[in-house]
Amino acid sequence: MFSGNQRLLTLFVLPLLLTTSLNAQKFTLNGYVQDNATGEKLIGANVFVQGENRGTATNNYGFFSLTLPQSEADSLILVGSYIGYKMWIKTLPANQDQQFTISLDLSVIEGETIEVVAEALETIESKSQMSVIDVPIDQLQHIPALLGETDILKAMQLLPGVQSGSEGSSGLYVRGGAPDQNLILLDGAPVYNASHLFGFFSIFNSDAIKNVKLTKGGFPARFGGRLSSVLEINMKEGNNQEIDGQFTIGVISSKFNIEGPIKKGKSSFILSGRRTYIDVLAQPFLKENEKGNGYYFGDINAKFNYTFSEKNRLFLSLYSGLDKAYVENKEEWENSTSKFENDLWWGNLTSTLRWNWLISQKLFSNTTLMYSKYRFNIELSETDQNLLENTSEGYYLKYLSGIEDLTAAIDFDFLPNPSHAIKFGATAIGHTFRPGAVHFKAQSTEFIDIDTLVAPVNTQKAIESSLYFEDDFDLTTLLKINAGLHASAFSVNSKFYSSVQPRFSMRYLFDEYALKASYATMTQYVHLLTNSGIGLPTDLWVPTTPKVKPQQSWQIALGLAHTFREKQLEASIEGYYKEMDNLIAYKEGANFVGLDELWEDKITAGKGESYGMELFLQKKRGTTTGWLGYTLSWSNRQFEELNLGKKFPYRYDRRHDIALVVNHTLKP
Repeated sequence: MFSGNQRLLTLFVLPLLLTTSLNAQKFTLNGYVQDNATGEKLIGANVFVQGENRGTATNNYGFFSLTLPQSEADSLILVGSYIGYKMWIKTLPANQDQQFTISLDLSVIEGETIEVVAEALETIESKSQMSVIDVPIDQLQHIPALLGETDILKAMQLLPGVQSGSEGSSGLYVRGGAPDQNLILLDGAPVYNASHLFGFFSIFNSDAIKNVKLTKGGFPARFGGRLSSVLEINMKEGNNQEIDGQFTIGVISSKFNIEGPIKKGKSSFILSGRRTYIDVLAQPFLKENEKGNGYYFGDINAKFNYTFSEKNRLFLSLYSGLDKAYVENKEEWENSTSKFENDLWWGNLTSTLRWNWLISQKLFSNTTLMYSKYRFNIELSETDQNLLENTSEGYYLKYLSGIEDLTAAIDFDFLPNPSHAIKFGATAIGHTFRPGAVHFKAQSTEFIDIDTLVAPVNTQKAIESSLYFEDDFDLTTLLKINAGLHASAFSVNSKFYSSVQPRFSMRYLFDEYALKASYATMTQYVHLLTNSGIGLPTDLWVPTTPKVKPQQSWQIALGLAHTFREKQLEASIEGYYKEMDNLIAYKEGANFVGLDELWEDKITAGKGESYGMELFLQKKRGTTTGWLGYTLSWSNRQFEELNLGKKFPYRYDRRHDIALVVNHTLKP
């Protein structure tokens, strides 16, 4: 008799063994696709057999695996292609396993971009997924920037289905969702506050970024933990051939970027940093007693990698960012003085350690350890001195909040043949929530000193875990399906929540068009409490608790996609409907500064809905690139203790939104 664990293992392993036996009369080509000049691995590059409808695309680490049936031919022609690069074409012997690296050269001659037209396998209509937008980083860098600072999140706001919030803000409102419902990943690590300068700039330095991808719906099973979107941002690995660097002086900030090999061809690094000098520029315009006032932000990105062998690679990436605003005002009179100080700072810290292991020609694994931390801090103090009576009095007030994560994850890519791309894995996250504490201290020469915590301190720890399995497969030559299951659990204060979330998306080809549909359920165990009237990062990250249920949603979408090959233009139109439950908001009159009750007693729970239509035209190749996006949408909320329990339009609900981005390269 089999035990429960043995039966589960058999059910999991048996399909892999059957797939392996069915492919016994096949051979496999696998390896990596990289930039020939820098060694940078290329994400989403196409690898296919010329003249045949057999091929694949590289994963997030530049790895590909292509299993082909044995044939009577002695050789085959393999093609590698990527936007902005010359095609790689090579004749290889057939019917034998091979492992190699495809190195692509940039398609640039004498400063002019030469377009190399390849019959790319991964066109928009060939993919089973929908509601996904991948914008080349060079397009993002050429978008007009505020005060010379290229902003990735501002560029995302120009995409259909994405609202920008208030003017100048870098927050994202995706398909009627709230900012906390976006999972923003920097090299896999979650970023909890992505803003500098009170929301006018994002924390992402484009000089250090390699790839940006936004998923708005039809979520594959590997994603979880948020309701509205996943924004994947991958950092560059660094040039492993030669030292390269640049230094830029801007209107409000300066930045640097340096990269190069640690051991040529095997190991490299990249280091990028920037800092504003608003505090320095403002000094000549301040009064003498205001010289202690200022504001600045700065951040630094670093990444290191080492290739131990073709099967083992190690990566370490780091990010640290800080915003600080400070006020110091001192006034003196004949017999007294007064000094006031106010410090406000917030920042993120993330780190990611990855191990890529090529277990076999068809099985690739990525093991990750991640750390993420966000903190917000306000300090106020005032001291008054009476010089005649030799007395003084004053106070010190400190408010702090934050969230801290420690994550371990393992992910597998199994590519048995070109008709199947299987992904499965597991994640465990240790959350530490600090929803807010106020420390008050008063001093006086005439009264007893006071030093106390005047607000409830309730640091909460929680464990979040998940498992997933998905398969992206061709059912027929016309019908492709991505189906999977995401199971998650959350444990906090002896309360245990669990959720099973089915995911499904498909495309059906007809006359070079693709009809697409998707369905996804999502569960989110973290919440964000916001104060709409406060223009500071005082929002509180709080967990699901025995009193506060996890957020949940389901979303369906239907669309049509087509590539106009002559114009190299991708076009898609999608309609969607989404419902959300267990959303939270402050009750009328409540906010984060209340000192007499816990945050759980200040909130009300409700639900939301969003629906609409999106049109997207995108051109990635040629001297003229860019996109046109149009959104028609409705978004509503309903809370029992807000607006008399009646449904109301959600914040930043816009009926029509249109954006046009055009980049044109002038010939010299």
